[in-house]
Amino acid sequence: MVSIDNLSVEFSAKPLFNDISYVINEHDRIALVGKNGAGKSTMLKIIAGIQQPTSGTVSVPKDATIAYLPQVMVLNDERTVREEAERAFEHITEISDELEKLNNQLAQRTDYESEAYMSLVERFTHLNEHFQMMGGLNYQAELERTLQGLGFKREDLDRPTSEFSGGWRMRIELAKLLLQHPDVLLLDEPTNHLDIESIQWLENFLATRANAVVLVSHDRAFINNVTNRTIEISCGKIYDYKVKYDEYVALHAERREQQLRALENQQKEIADARAFIERFRYQATKAIQVQQKIRQLEKIVPIEVDEVDNSALRLKFTCSMRSGDFPVICDEVGKSYGEHCVFKNVNLTIRRGEKVAFVGRNGEGKTTLVKCIMGEIPFDGNLKVGHNVQIGYFAQNQALLLEGEYTVFETIDRVARGDIRLKIRDILGAFMFGGEASDKKVKFLSGGERTRLAMIKLLLEPVNCLILDEPTNHLDMRSKDVLKVAIRDFDGTVIVVSHDREFLDGLVTKVYEFGDGKVREHLGGIYDYLTNKNISSLTQLNMSSPPSSKQEEAATPNAGALSYAEQKALAREQKRKEKALQEAEDKVTQLEAAIRILEDQMSTPEGSQDISLYEKHGRMKAQLKQAEEEWEALI
Repeated sequence: MVSIDNLSVEFSAKPLFNDISYVINEHDRIALVGKNGAGKSTMLKIIAGIQQPTSGTVSVPKDATIAYLPQVMVLNDERTVREEAERAFEHITEISDELEKLNNQLAQRTDYESEAYMSLVERFTHLNEHFQMMGGLNYQAELERTLQGLGFKREDLDRPTSEFSGGWRMRIELAKLLLQHPDVLLLDEPTNHLDIESIQWLENFLATRANAVVLVSHDRAFINNVTNRTIEISCGKIYDYKVKYDEYVALHAERREQQLRALENQQKEIADARAFIERFRYQATKAIQVQQKIRQLEKIVPIEVDEVDNSALRLKFTCSMRSGDFPVICDEVGKSYGEHCVFKNVNLTIRRGEKVAFVGRNGEGKTTLVKCIMGEIPFDGNLKVGHNVQIGYFAQNQALLLEGEYTVFETIDRVARGDIRLKIRDILGAFMFGGEASDKKVKFLSGGERTRLAMIKLLLEPVNCLILDEPTNHLDMRSKDVLKVAIRDFDGTVIVVSHDREFLDGLVTKVYEFGDGKVREHLGGIYDYLTNKNISSLTQLNMSSPPSSKQEEAATPNAGALSYAEQKALAREQKRKEKALQEAEDKVTQLEAAIRILEDQMSTPEGSQDISLYEKHGRMKAQLKQAEEEWEALI
């Protein structure tokens, strides 16, 4: 579908890519991976046509469409959510306007037998069929389904986009791209502003309804569930693996081992050649062999080895002092803004040393409760922070609080204590501040770099309770691994607000779910919580559609007895059936609308004498009957 041929990119004479070639095929789900700065986002921009390569070509078929979601974009605040999302259907509006013009022309013409009139009729019929196939009459339903899948409520759709945060407005942009159904969808960190439920909805959409997808993401669970191909960018080259990310990791480790062995053999060959040259340089009888060895050395191309993964670095952060047994106790805590109740009657107790997660849809109060704990906003009820509790708080805007005139190294050196000061360079390297990057001033760092620096600074401060609000949004997988191990080994109490399932897995032992103005406690890890959520939804589904006989009831799987994988498979099958039913309903609706338009044409004096219209009417009625039978079979 899209062909990348001999692509090279240079920045200030420094090569980023060198002679790269590959093809994006229909239904490919590609994960672009590599260290930060390897060129993943640049690759997406080149495919999207936003940036030009130094050399090489990107070939896209004329009728193919490409949609691109960048990490950061300029957003428009002049419309409502619905109006902004409707811009994805501008092509449908254009066709509707064209149909109206054609219909007016047909009504004014009287030369019913002329070729020009028949050509106009044919144009109208063809365009109308295309309009129906594109969902011209029911695109509003698809628009609402997509926005609700990404977390919006129905009442949100008529609110101005200016009332929403940047993260929510990015969701609108994502919805617009999905609604366009492009041939190739390019996504750069699409999960940064999504909660767990929205991520799962997006996973299902990309897996079942998207065409070709190329994405950059540091959410390991997300790319594992979506992709079937992994392209690694490393040392200016690409390595194409026809497998999902977890399998790629194993193959990548094997490749690095092969590189190391090849490098070792090459170094031995070079050392032997140099030893031979030094030994026989001044012996005339060996002059020819010496010259051969020199020429061999000149022709040797050094073997490049992938950079060492610094995520193996293990950091141990020590508590400042022992806190009380219960660092946080909430008793009937509530928070409202005017008539809007964020949550009420919250009762929870977090024990010393516990690591818990706050999860739920955005806007349900996770950050709000954190701010209540920090004493930043007033609230109802009683909230007690325990004895000797020293909180280290990582807010989503934490990066803005850093002092711009200090360098990266100075920022960390000012908070490091004891032996950890001897490892500052290693720590900075693990978080992608190795080499010259550690000497950059904070004011020149990007938003993601500032976030990583703020995270290092927090973890080195003497605290016994960490509260982290979306700490992984700008961290790559290696940095997240370092952070995860550091938090897991931390002896104090940890509260994590996050949508990153892979990061939370094995880290937290209790999950607090925020939703519908309530906070519910779930014992166990994040996947225990997700399993229980799936059981709950399947149980409700079975209750709403009870079996008609004991035999059917016995044949229905008991959700509680199913494994997590079986529950996911059952949920996928149910979604597939729902999708097929919706498509069947849409087909019936479209055919009925097309038949009504045809019958309107047949009711005119000239149309009543057009035999071709009657023949077409008969064919469409037969199609409608078949579509209705297919729809009934799915009910």
